[in-house]
Formats: sequence, structure tokens, C-alpha cells
Amino acid sequence: MTSQRQSISLQDAIWDGSVPLEIRLSPEECRTYDNSDPYLIQYPRLSYLPFLLSRLHGFFTPFLINPDVAHHGGWFSYEDVPLKWHYPLGLLYDLFSGAAPAQINNADKDDHNSPSQPPSTLPWRLILHFTDWPGDQLVQPDAEGKVLHDAFINSVKEADFLRNGTAKGIMSLSKDDSTQLWNAVQEHNRSVFDPISQKLLYAQGAPLRHIPLKIYLPSSPTASEPSTGHLRVVQSLITPFLQGTKEPQTLGTALHALLPTLFPSRRTPILARPVLHGAVVPMSSQVEGLLREVAYLDGWLHVGLVMMG
Repeated sequence: MTSQRQSISLQDAIWDGSVPLEIRLSPEECRTYDNSDPYLIQYPRLSYLPFLLSRLHGFFTPFLINPDVAHHGGWFSYEDVPLKWHYPLGLLYDLFSGAAPAQINNADKDDHNSPSQPPSTLPWRLILHFTDWPGDQLVQPDAEGKVLHDAFINSVKEADFLRNGTAKGIMSLSKDDSTQLWNAVQEHNRSVFDPISQKLLYAQGAPLRHIPLKIYLPSSPTASEPSTGHLRVVQSLITPFLQGTKEPQTLGTALHALLPTLFPSRRTPILARPVLHGAVVPMSSQVEGLLREVAYLDGWLHVGLVMMG
């Protein structure tokens, strides 16, 4: 268990976490082919890449072959892999950058520093496209941002339903709270986000039914999905306590239940390590505690797996 001071320190580190980005325009869309200036930014791990599109369009307009392309049609790729725009930046970086995750020796440390990354992976170099939308892999957002908004809110609703057996928490938010929640996500405004988020996490003081947990597993291309960078997303009904007992569910017991071949041990990672917010998560971590302290903005624990050896 972490103390209140450790919990606050951990949450501060997560909100302050960021990734330096070097964004370049796709050579095929550039007047000077590959000679446009890069756009450099330190961007929050919890945020979403589409929030950058308007300013990126303005920055790259002088270099675009067709400067009249709509900014909302922009998409990002890394090593020719289209990046899913509804995934938080930190999750995308953990899954695709190849950076080694930070190691946390145990949960009793007094200080949780933001994980550092090897210099070779930073800045993370992304390519920006405004044409040739990969419709077989990505849903295209609209000019008003409604698609992005709905994707986020639907994810919040699903998490709310898993936690409480109902989505009344998010559905019963006032219009003002709902608007402020989305604005806080777009503006990375923790002071506005936290009070509304707490209403959802501790709705009616009811005990948790299930933990919103998604596991992202690197997977080989298939005939139906031949692209590189393919991921298998695994989720199931994970309870806060082991079935029929009062023993807390840990990340290790959850991973063993979901992926027993990959996690034959409940206590020790043998073939893969679970990574959250750029750091390896101890297998002994209780999933309810993780949810309360280190969930992403949509209320989910998005855990990536890094293969060992």
C-alpha cells in the first residue's frame, strides 16, 4: 500500500509526464520533399495527438504542396505504422517507440520520479500526413471534433459501467461538468479534471465491481491484418478480489488469468513485463490501487507488454 504522500507524488509524476516529439511533414506532401522544418514540442503523455493538428497545419502550411487540405484530416505514423489517434500519446510511445521502460524496484519508495528514456529514442520522431488516409486502419475524425469527443466519452462510459455495473455516473453528470471534463482533457488541466473524475471513480460510494483493464500485446501480422505494428488488445471481467475470496487481485493474478502462457507465474515476469506510463509495474501491485492512482484520463488501465529476452 502507498501512503497518501506517495500517492500524490505518483499522480503528480504521471500528470507531469511528457514525451519530446519531433514531427516532420510527409515528404510526399512537402514542396521541398524532405527539407521542411521539424515541429518540436514536449507533449503530455496523457494527451492525444489530434489536439495538435490545428497548430501543425498552420506551422506546415508554407511547406504543403496543397495548403488547402483540412487540418482534421491529418494523421501520424511511426516507421510507416499509422498511429491510432484515440490512444493517449504515452501509450503509443510505450507500444511503438522501442524505448526500454523504467524499472521500479518496489512500491515502497518515497519518491516516484518521472521515468527517463534512453537518449536514442528521444525525441520521438513522427511523420505527419494530410492525405491518403489509411481508412482500413483508422476511423477518420470530423472537422468539429465530434468523433474524437465521442470516442473518449464512450471509453469513459465503458469504464464507468465496468466499475459500477451501470453508466449512471457519467450519464448523470451535469452538462457543465461534461463540458468541463472534455475541455480539461483537451487543455491538460488537472485542477478542472480531478474533481469531476473523482465523482466518477467514487460514484455513490459503491464498491468496485470490475477493473477497467486493457492489455496490449504485440502480435504478428495476419492475412486479415497484414500491416506491421499490429496489436492484440486483451480484456476481460477482472474483479478487485480473487473469486470467492477476500484476497486482493494483483496485476500478476490478473495477467495469469488472462494470458497464462505468457504469464505462467503470478509473482514473477518470465516472458514479458507489464508497462504502464513508461514504467514496469510490479506484479504484486493491487489492481484496485492502480485504478485509483494511475488510470488514464478515460478511466482505464492501459497496460502494454514488453517481451523479455
